[in-house]
Amino acid sequence: MRVHVADHPLITHKLTVLRDVNTPSPVFRSLVEELMTLLAYEGTRGVRVEPVDIVTPVAPTTGVRIADPKPLIVPILRAGLGMLEGMTKLVPTAEVGFLGMARNEETLEPTTYAERLPDDLSDRQCFVLDPMLATGGSLIAAIEFLLKRGATDVTAICILAAPEGLAAVEQAMEGRGEVTVVLGAVDERLNELGYIVPGLGDAGDRLYGTV
Repeated sequence: MRVHVADHPLITHKLTVLRDVNTPSPVFRSLVEELMTLLAYEGTRGVRVEPVDIVTPVAPTTGVRIADPKPLIVPILRAGLGMLEGMTKLVPTAEVGFLGMARNEETLEPTTYAERLPDDLSDRQCFVLDPMLATGGSLIAAIEFLLKRGATDVTAICILAAPEGLAAVEQAMEGRGEVTVVLGAVDERLNELGYIVPGLGDAGDRLYGTV
């Protein structure tokens, strides 16, 4: 598994405002979208392209376009939805699937309650969106879901991660194909409730203003 932490002052600046408990939901949503676009640049460095001939106003030339089959973007509901627009703005030709996952707050284990994905993901580059990589359970389950449908090239894009969750994903994905995790930052630890410290709280609640 390859891990890439995007080290950029704009990402750090936006993360600082995102973490602030006083940041209201509308600003929080806007920042998540902006951060997603920045992280997506890093996450799509290996996106497959193919040559295409075009004519500019001056002369013919050869460029590239995103190759078929198109990439598949998979936000993990519900918090991953806040990252979707930032990703699709960067890769508008990509297709979008959905995975609905919830964490049991007692066991910290994920359960899947909804999915909308192609049956066959062979030869598809898949991008999983989840703001927080905490225990790693939801992300592992999501990647496993994609691998079982034939995916061999999966990139997870997360805003924050805890070292414990990152280690769990790395252990679970050992020898499982080409898996990359792109992060805005790796925080200190998990607390006894399974939340990232210092983190930013519950991303879903802060995105949508519910408690």
